[in-house]
Amino acid sequence: MSGKQIKVTLKRSLHGQLANIRNSARGLGLRRIGHSVVVADTPANRGMVITASHMLAVEPATGSEKR
Repeated sequence: MSGKQIKVTLKRSLHGQLANIRNSARGLGLRRIGHSVVVADTPANRGMVITASHMLAVEPATGSEKR
């Protein structure tokens, strides 16, 4: 990969979601509503984002954000 990164933010609660959706959000490192993380733009991370897409906000990461 070329080092691309994406910023992922949890917008809705994980309560009441299917286990695979909760696990995908946790796998991305999201803990609570409003929590944002910067992750590598890999196929594995993209798959987790797609699984929980209705609960997440995704945007390209800028250079000033830390992991």
